This record gives sequence, C-alpha cells and structure tokens, in this order.
Amino acid sequence: MITGIQAGAQNAYDISTDEKTGQLIFRGPLSFDDLRQEPKFSWFDENLTGYTPEYHDMRYLADNLPQYSLVVFMGTWCDDSHYLIPKLYSLLNKMHFPVPRLTMYGVDRDKNALGAERERYNITKVPTIILFRDNKEVGRITESVIKSLESDLAGIIRQDIMDQNK
Repeated sequence: MITGIQAGAQNAYDISTDEKTGQLIFRGPLSFDDLRQEPKFSWFDENLTGYTPEYHDMRYLADNLPQYSLVVFMGTWCDDSHYLIPKLYSLLNKMHFPVPRLTMYGVDRDKNALGAERERYNITKVPTIILFRDNKEVGRITESVIKSLESDLAGIIRQDIMDQNK
C-alpha cells in the first residue's frame, strides 16, 4: 500500500480550521495515511468507493509511470481534491507505484504549503498533479481531469515519450 512518504515525519504539516467551512486544513508535506487517518476526512474513503481504473490505461501506467516522479498539491478543504486525491491513491496503490517517487503537499485557500512550494511549482489551483522525468516537468493535471485520471496521466506520458523520440 502507498503510505507515509517521509519516515518519522509525523505531523510535518500545520493544522488549522477553514474560516469559510469550518473544515480542517492540513498545510505542508503529508501522506495518504495522514488523510486516511483523520476521522474528519470521511470524504477520502467515501470517494474511493466505486472507482475502478480503466484496465488498458492502468496497465500502461504500471509499465511507464514508475520512471516518473509525482508532486501533488491538494486542499483538504477543496471538493475537487476530495474527489481526485482518493482516486489517485487507489490508482497508485493498485499499480504498486514506488512511494519514494511521490511527494504531496496540503495547501490553504491561498495555495500556500509551509515553504515556497506555491511559487516553485506555480500552483494556482488544486488539486495539481505534476509529473517529472529526470527532474524536468513533463506535464500536469490541474483541478480536474479531461477524461479520467488514468487516461490523462497516460496521455501525458505518451506525449513525453513521443517528445523524447523526436
């Protein structure tokens, strides 16, 4: 299973309460386990229900995604994050994605984590899933998907492989 991304990094994030909704905001580096273990985040397990990645794209990702790193930004207050991040967890877990190749940050409504990540990665909306190959950004999914999570990720990788072969 995809679990903690940083050994001994328990509570490496700040916790506050959203003034608009009263929901918890986790800001800073976090893991899927951090989200799943918070009792107030029932949305995580609820949005896992019924999600089955399309087989062809999932097989393609299983063969190709491990050559990439992912940097993910999400808001624990954000409905789009509530919808997409559990699906990302499910997809990565099913394909046994290497945990060290994933970094995830929680952000507040201003898209700030704990450092300068917003500026470094040019984060304007959440969730944002950024794919890197050899420390170079090759594509991103911002706020929502076009077709499906697995199809959009596979499309980014297919385009990157085509660009490499030019």
